[in-house]
Amino acid sequence: MERVPSYLNLSDRQWKEKIEKALSMLESCYVCPHKCGVNRLKNEEGFCKTGRYAVVDSYFPHFGEEKPIRGIRGSGTVFFSWCNMKCVYCQNYQISQLGEGTSVTPYELSRMFLKLQSMGCHNVNLVTPSHVVPQIIESLYLAVKDGLRIPVVYNTSSYDSLDSIKLLDGIVDIYLADLKYASNDLARKYSKVKNYWNTAQEVIKEMYKQVGTLKLDDKGVAYRGLLVRHLILPNSISQTENALSFLKTIDGKLAVNIMNQYYPMYKALNYPELSRKITSSEYNNALKLADGLTLCID
Repeated sequence: MERVPSYLNLSDRQWKEKIEKALSMLESCYVCPHKCGVNRLKNEEGFCKTGRYAVVDSYFPHFGEEKPIRGIRGSGTVFFSWCNMKCVYCQNYQISQLGEGTSVTPYELSRMFLKLQSMGCHNVNLVTPSHVVPQIIESLYLAVKDGLRIPVVYNTSSYDSLDSIKLLDGIVDIYLADLKYASNDLARKYSKVKNYWNTAQEVIKEMYKQVGTLKLDDKGVAYRGLLVRHLILPNSISQTENALSFLKTIDGKLAVNIMNQYYPMYKALNYPELSRKITSSEYNNALKLADGLTLCID
Protein backbone atom coordinates (compact mmCIF):
# COMPACT_ATOMS: atom_id res chain seq x y z
CA MET A 1 0.00 0.00 0.00
CA GLU A 2 1.32 3.42 -0.97
CA ARG A 3 2.17 5.64 1.98
CA VAL A 4 1.13 9.25 1.53
CA PRO A 5 1.94 12.28 3.70
CA SER A 6 -0.62 13.13 6.36
CA TYR A 7 -1.24 16.56 4.90
CA LEU A 8 -3.05 14.99 1.96
CA ASN A 9 -5.82 14.04 4.39
CA LEU A 10 -6.48 17.68 5.32
CA SER A 11 -9.50 19.31 3.74
CA ASP A 12 -9.27 22.74 2.20
CA ARG A 13 -11.25 24.08 5.15
CA GLN A 14 -8.82 22.54 7.64
CA TRP A 15 -5.85 24.04 5.81
CA LYS A 16 -7.44 27.49 5.81
CA GLU A 17 -8.31 27.24 9.50
CA LYS A 18 -4.69 26.39 10.29
CA ILE A 19 -3.41 29.26 8.15
CA GLU A 20 -5.80 31.73 9.76
CA LYS A 21 -4.78 30.63 13.25
CA ALA A 22 -1.08 30.67 12.36
CA LEU A 23 -1.15 34.16 10.88
CA SER A 24 -3.07 35.46 13.89
CA MET A 25 -0.12 34.34 16.03
CA LEU A 26 2.08 36.83 14.16
CA GLU A 27 -0.07 39.85 15.00
CA SER A 28 1.13 39.99 18.59
CA CYS A 29 3.76 37.35 18.11
CA TYR A 30 3.69 34.20 20.21
CA VAL A 31 4.92 31.85 17.50
CA CYS A 32 7.76 30.69 19.75
CA PRO A 33 8.37 30.68 23.52
CA HIS A 34 9.85 34.20 23.51
CA LYS A 35 6.33 35.61 22.99
CA CYS A 36 7.78 38.95 21.89
CA GLY A 37 4.35 40.46 21.22
CA VAL A 38 5.46 42.44 18.16
CA ASN A 39 3.22 42.73 15.10
CA ARG A 40 5.12 40.76 12.52
CA LEU A 41 2.31 41.20 10.01
CA LYS A 42 3.52 44.82 9.91
CA ASN A 43 7.15 43.72 9.69
CA GLU A 44 7.93 44.48 13.32
CA GLU A 45 10.82 42.35 14.55
CA GLY A 46 11.40 40.64 17.87
CA PHE A 47 14.07 38.21 19.07
CA CYS A 48 14.19 36.32 15.76
CA LYS A 49 14.59 39.45 13.62
CA THR A 50 12.07 38.07 11.12
CA GLY A 51 9.03 40.07 10.04
CA ARG A 52 6.13 39.09 7.82
CA TYR A 53 8.10 36.87 5.45
CA ALA A 54 10.50 34.03 6.06
CA VAL A 55 14.14 34.50 5.14
CA VAL A 56 15.86 31.60 3.36
CA ASP A 57 19.59 31.16 3.03
CA SER A 58 19.60 28.14 0.71
CA TYR A 59 17.78 24.99 -0.34
CA PHE A 60 19.23 21.83 -1.87
CA PRO A 61 19.39 18.01 -1.59
CA HIS A 62 21.37 17.38 1.58
CA PHE A 63 23.33 14.17 2.17
CA GLY A 64 24.64 14.92 5.65
CA GLU A 65 21.53 14.02 7.62
CA GLU A 66 20.92 10.67 9.31
CA LYS A 67 20.57 7.78 6.86
CA PRO A 68 16.78 7.37 7.35
CA ILE A 69 16.35 11.06 6.54
CA ARG A 70 18.77 11.45 3.61
CA GLY A 71 18.08 8.07 1.99
CA ILE A 72 19.81 7.67 -1.36
CA ARG A 73 18.51 10.80 -3.08
CA GLY A 74 19.05 13.29 -0.30
CA SER A 75 16.88 15.27 2.06
CA GLY A 76 15.40 18.44 0.57
CA THR A 77 16.69 20.93 3.09
CA VAL A 78 15.48 24.51 3.33
CA PHE A 79 17.77 26.55 5.59
CA PHE A 80 15.80 29.36 7.22
CA SER A 81 17.79 32.39 8.32
CA TRP A 82 17.81 33.75 11.86
CA CYS A 83 16.90 31.65 14.87
CA ASN A 84 15.06 31.90 18.18
CA MET A 85 18.17 30.70 20.02
CA LYS A 86 21.61 32.26 20.22
CA CYS A 87 23.92 29.32 20.83
CA VAL A 88 27.41 30.60 21.51
CA TYR A 89 28.89 27.57 19.68
CA CYS A 90 26.61 27.67 16.61
CA GLN A 91 28.25 26.16 13.54
CA ASN A 92 25.87 27.95 11.18
CA TYR A 93 26.11 31.34 12.86
CA GLN A 94 26.37 33.21 9.55
CA ILE A 95 22.82 32.07 8.85
CA SER A 96 21.32 31.82 12.33
CA GLN A 97 22.91 34.86 13.98
CA LEU A 98 23.98 37.13 11.11
CA GLY A 99 20.89 36.50 9.02
CA GLU A 100 22.43 35.72 5.66
CA GLY A 101 19.63 35.00 3.22
CA THR A 102 16.78 36.41 1.16
CA SER A 103 13.22 37.24 2.16
CA VAL A 104 10.71 35.08 0.29
CA THR A 105 6.96 35.25 -0.21
CA PRO A 106 4.76 32.23 0.53
CA TYR A 107 4.52 31.52 -3.19
CA GLU A 108 8.31 31.66 -3.63
CA LEU A 109 8.80 29.33 -0.66
CA SER A 110 6.23 26.92 -2.05
CA ARG A 111 8.17 26.77 -5.34
CA MET A 112 11.29 25.80 -3.40
CA PHE A 113 9.41 22.88 -1.85
CA LEU A 114 8.22 21.73 -5.27
CA LYS A 115 11.67 22.16 -6.79
CA LEU A 116 13.18 19.88 -4.13
CA GLN A 117 10.54 17.28 -4.91
CA SER A 118 11.31 17.53 -8.64
CA MET A 119 14.99 16.94 -7.82
CA GLY A 120 14.06 13.57 -6.32
CA CYS A 121 14.48 14.42 -2.64
CA HIS A 122 12.83 12.02 -0.20
CA ASN A 123 11.35 14.84 1.86
CA VAL A 124 11.17 18.57 2.48
CA ASN A 125 13.43 19.27 5.46
CA LEU A 126 12.66 22.54 7.27
CA VAL A 127 15.83 23.59 9.12
CA THR A 128 15.47 26.14 11.97
CA PRO A 129 11.72 26.57 11.47
CA SER A 130 10.51 27.49 14.96
CA HIS A 131 10.12 31.22 14.29
CA VAL A 132 8.47 30.88 10.86
CA VAL A 133 5.77 28.26 11.42
CA PRO A 134 2.95 30.47 10.03
CA GLN A 135 4.93 31.24 6.88
CA ILE A 136 5.69 27.54 6.44
CA ILE A 137 2.06 26.49 6.79
CA GLU A 138 0.75 28.96 4.22
CA SER A 139 3.55 28.02 1.82
CA LEU A 140 2.97 24.28 2.21
CA TYR A 141 -0.70 24.79 1.41
CA LEU A 142 0.21 26.39 -1.91
CA ALA A 143 2.74 23.65 -2.65
CA VAL A 144 0.29 20.85 -1.84
CA LYS A 145 -2.32 22.40 -4.14
CA ASP A 146 0.28 22.29 -6.91
CA GLY A 147 1.38 18.72 -6.36
CA LEU A 148 3.65 18.36 -3.31
CA ARG A 149 3.56 14.70 -2.29
CA ILE A 150 6.67 14.03 -0.14
CA PRO A 151 6.84 14.04 3.69
CA VAL A 152 7.68 17.18 5.63
CA VAL A 153 10.55 17.03 8.14
CA TYR A 154 10.43 19.60 10.94
CA ASN A 155 14.10 20.01 11.91
CA THR A 156 14.09 21.97 15.16
CA SER A 157 16.03 22.97 18.25
CA SER A 158 12.87 22.05 20.21
CA TYR A 159 12.57 25.60 21.51
CA ASP A 160 9.07 25.71 20.06
CA SER A 161 5.74 26.87 21.37
CA LEU A 162 3.23 24.14 22.05
CA ASP A 163 0.66 26.16 20.08
CA SER A 164 2.85 26.04 16.98
CA ILE A 165 3.56 22.32 17.28
CA LYS A 166 -0.14 21.56 17.69
CA LEU A 167 -0.87 23.53 14.52
CA LEU A 168 1.54 21.25 12.68
CA ASP A 169 -0.43 18.16 13.66
CA GLY A 170 -1.56 16.57 10.40
CA ILE A 171 1.02 18.51 8.37
CA VAL A 172 4.38 17.23 9.61
CA ASP A 173 5.08 13.50 9.37
CA ILE A 174 8.68 13.50 10.61
CA TYR A 175 10.02 15.48 13.56
CA LEU A 176 13.81 15.79 13.74
CA ALA A 177 14.21 17.36 17.16
CA ASP A 178 17.31 18.49 19.03
CA LEU A 179 17.50 18.00 22.76
CA LYS A 180 20.35 20.36 23.54
CA TYR A 181 20.32 20.52 27.34
CA ALA A 182 18.59 18.98 30.32
CA SER A 183 19.01 22.22 32.26
CA ASN A 184 17.24 25.55 32.04
CA ASP A 185 20.22 27.35 33.56
CA LEU A 186 22.77 25.95 31.12
CA ALA A 187 20.51 26.75 28.17
CA ARG A 188 20.18 30.31 29.42
CA LYS A 189 23.96 30.63 29.71
CA TYR A 190 24.96 29.08 26.39
CA SER A 191 21.91 29.65 24.16
CA LYS A 192 20.38 32.78 25.73
CA VAL A 193 16.87 31.39 26.16
CA LYS A 194 14.57 30.89 29.14
CA ASN A 195 13.06 27.57 30.24
CA TYR A 196 14.57 25.50 27.45
CA TRP A 197 14.50 22.19 29.32
CA ASN A 198 10.87 22.56 30.37
CA THR A 199 9.86 23.69 26.89
CA ALA A 200 11.73 20.95 25.03
CA GLN A 201 10.24 18.21 27.19
CA GLU A 202 6.73 19.49 26.56
CA VAL A 203 7.04 19.82 22.80
CA ILE A 204 8.95 16.56 22.26
CA LYS A 205 6.15 14.73 24.07
CA GLU A 206 3.65 16.41 21.74
CA MET A 207 5.70 15.50 18.68
CA TYR A 208 5.75 11.87 19.76
CA LYS A 209 2.01 11.97 20.44
CA GLN A 210 1.44 13.12 16.87
CA VAL A 211 3.74 10.81 14.91
CA GLY A 212 5.04 8.08 17.23
CA THR A 213 8.30 6.24 16.84
CA LEU A 214 10.35 6.45 13.63
CA LYS A 215 8.94 4.31 10.81
CA LEU A 216 10.97 3.26 7.77
CA ASP A 217 9.92 1.98 4.37
CA ASP A 218 11.39 -1.14 2.75
CA LYS A 219 14.39 0.91 1.60
CA GLY A 220 15.19 2.22 5.07
CA VAL A 221 13.88 5.73 4.45
CA ALA A 222 11.75 7.39 7.13
CA TYR A 223 8.19 8.26 6.21
CA ARG A 224 6.85 9.11 9.68
CA GLY A 225 7.90 9.44 13.31
CA LEU A 226 10.20 11.20 15.74
CA LEU A 227 14.00 11.16 15.72
CA VAL A 228 15.76 13.06 18.52
CA ARG A 229 19.29 14.41 18.22
CA HIS A 230 21.47 14.98 21.26
CA LEU A 231 24.77 16.79 20.76
CA ILE A 232 27.36 15.87 23.35
CA LEU A 233 28.99 19.00 24.74
CA PRO A 234 32.25 18.90 26.73
CA ASN A 235 32.29 18.87 30.50
CA SER A 236 28.76 17.46 30.87
CA ILE A 237 27.19 20.73 29.73
CA SER A 238 24.46 18.94 27.78
CA GLN A 239 23.46 16.91 30.87
CA THR A 240 23.30 13.75 28.78
CA GLU A 241 22.20 11.33 31.51
CA ASN A 242 19.15 13.40 32.39
CA ALA A 243 18.34 14.05 28.73
CA LEU A 244 18.41 10.38 27.75
CA SER A 245 16.53 9.32 30.88
CA PHE A 246 13.73 11.66 29.85
CA LEU A 247 13.64 10.26 26.32
CA LYS A 248 13.33 6.72 27.69
CA THR A 249 10.20 7.75 29.58
CA ILE A 250 8.59 8.62 26.25
CA ASP A 251 9.56 5.40 24.50
CA GLY A 252 12.27 2.99 25.61
CA LYS A 253 13.15 2.35 21.98
CA LEU A 254 12.90 5.94 20.75
CA ALA A 255 15.11 6.75 17.75
CA VAL A 256 18.02 8.99 18.77
CA ASN A 257 21.26 10.24 17.30
CA ILE A 258 24.01 10.73 19.87
CA MET A 259 26.16 13.30 18.10
CA ASN A 260 29.90 13.57 18.67
CA GLN A 261 30.82 16.26 16.16
CA TYR A 262 30.96 19.23 18.53
CA TYR A 263 33.68 21.68 17.55
CA PRO A 264 34.22 25.07 19.22
CA MET A 265 32.87 27.65 16.77
CA TYR A 266 31.54 31.20 16.82
CA LYS A 267 31.92 32.50 20.40
CA ALA A 268 32.73 29.17 22.05
CA LEU A 269 36.36 30.07 22.69
CA ASN A 270 35.12 32.79 25.05
CA TYR A 271 33.92 29.97 27.31
CA PRO A 272 36.85 27.81 28.51
CA GLU A 273 34.53 24.89 29.29
CA LEU A 274 33.39 24.85 25.64
CA SER A 275 36.77 25.47 24.05
CA ARG A 276 37.61 21.86 23.16
CA LYS A 277 36.13 18.92 21.26
CA ILE A 278 34.63 16.10 23.29
CA THR A 279 36.75 13.12 24.28
CA SER A 280 36.18 9.52 23.20
CA SER A 281 35.41 8.74 26.83
CA GLU A 282 32.64 11.36 26.94
CA TYR A 283 31.12 9.97 23.76
CA ASN A 284 31.35 6.32 24.77
CA ASN A 285 29.77 7.10 28.11
CA ALA A 286 26.87 8.74 26.29
CA LEU A 287 26.41 5.64 24.14
CA LYS A 288 26.24 3.50 27.27
CA LEU A 289 23.61 5.79 28.74
CA ALA A 290 21.57 5.40 25.55
CA ASP A 291 21.23 1.65 26.12
CA GLY A 292 17.86 0.47 24.86
CA LEU A 293 17.18 3.48 22.67
CA THR A 294 17.33 2.99 18.90
CA LEU A 295 20.55 4.59 17.68
CA CYS A 296 20.52 6.37 14.30
CA ILE A 297 24.14 7.47 14.12
CA ASP A 298 25.09 6.98 10.47
